Amino acid sequence: MATTITKTKAQRLLTALQAGERMTPSQIQKRFSIGNPSAEVSRIRQMGYAVYANKRVAGNNVEVTEYRLGNPSRELIAAGYRALAQGV
Repeated sequence: MATTITKTKAQRLLTALQAGERMTPSQIQKRFSIGNPSAEVSRIRQMGYAVYANKRVAGNNVEVTEYRLGNPSRELIAAGYRALAQGV
């Protein structure tokens, strides 16, 4: 008998980001049924992934946030080490 592995919403979102997709909060809500996309992105960040939030102007002149997975900058890594050293 074959077993089915079901992924959590966060895992499915992370998989999409790892595949290079850029997604707005609205797209995340609709595609993954995630009620609070920014909280889910925060959880993924706390797992050690560098998820960047970039602002852009959409076709209707509305500014939207677009999430993408990237490589952490040296500054970000240094800040993490400083926080660890301070016991944060």
